[in-house]
Amino acid sequence: MENRNDGIGKHRFSMEQRKECKITGVVEVHSFDENNILMETVDGMLTIKGTNLHVGRLNLEKGEADVDGRVDSLAYADKNTLAKKGEGLLTRLFG
Repeated sequence: MENRNDGIGKHRFSMEQRKECKITGVVEVHSFDENNILMETVDGMLTIKGTNLHVGRLNLEKGEADVDGRVDSLAYADKNTLAKKGEGLLTRLFG
């Protein structure tokens, strides 16, 4: 079985003035729009909420992403906690 995290490295999140984010350790971007971004990192699921959000650069081979726009909140969750019985993924993350 192939390990999806091979070569991605450690997770790091840096942000300047709540609008320019550089993220490493990105495994996959599951969904995004101008108000929400949901991505899987090597340390769990990351939800970014804000306005005018945009994934400017995404390189999954290196595990890197750049996000710009106004960031209002960040939330991390373990992948296992997202599988709660009876609740939809989008309801839990964006509700």
